Amino acid sequence: MRTAAFTLALALLLCAGEVHAATLDLFTATGIDQKPNAYIPLDQPFRDEGRHLVTLRQLGGGKPILLAPVLHNCPNICGVTLSGLMQAVEGQSFRPATDFTIVAFGIDAREGAKEAAASLDQLKRRFPSLAKNGVHALTGEAAAIHGVTDALGYRYAWDPDIDQYAHDAAVAVLTPDGRLSRWLYGLAPTSRDLKLALTEAGEGRIGSWRDQLLVLCYHYDPFTGRYSSLILMALRLASGFVAIVGAGLVALVLVRERRSKETGGRAS
Repeated sequence: MRTAAFTLALALLLCAGEVHAATLDLFTATGIDQKPNAYIPLDQPFRDEGRHLVTLRQLGGGKPILLAPVLHNCPNICGVTLSGLMQAVEGQSFRPATDFTIVAFGIDAREGAKEAAASLDQLKRRFPSLAKNGVHALTGEAAAIHGVTDALGYRYAWDPDIDQYAHDAAVAVLTPDGRLSRWLYGLAPTSRDLKLALTEAGEGRIGSWRDQLLVLCYHYDPFTGRYSSLILMALRLASGFVAIVGAGLVALVLVRERRSKETGGRAS
């Protein structure tokens, strides 16, 4: 009886350990689910760095929004992500406030305007001309935050080992009416990818005809968050096709030559 009880207790402990381990599986708990063209709730209330009650719709002002999910009080990658985004902004012609809006979107409901203001001040010191206008840092209640992140398909999870949320580094590109246009993954998108994404998200409202034409020459890969040249892709496909056809012709010549030799040998 004691042996059975001990076995049962051990099994329960193992199951509990497995459940606990499952809750800490950050590779499955965090990530980005592809939800192209999903509508993002732009009218949820948030607080900006100045403690003002604002919405994403107000901040966007009818322009595309670059929304970066971050922890404002983050010792790890969040500051690097925002700096990488600003470097990409520097390398292309569209300007914050004039052409689009940047939002450092706080995903931790425990943070407030103090943390948002501190992170934005650091960004302004690094990029004084870019971060002066059109760049905002938001915090909010858990329900409002999850309303946005769930709509985006952006999953993050609490990691007790580092005592903060684990999350992916990425920037969501929203259309003026609040639809998810693109994700730009990683710590530093290229200026070209950023400009192409903004041109597409602007739906003809920003950029010149040259920018619109450039978009037609590139293909967005939703799994990498990068743009690749359709011309280069076409050339690679064409060269691959030529190589296959060439190899087939060589093989055909060799087969015919071998058959010819075998026929000649039998004739002699």
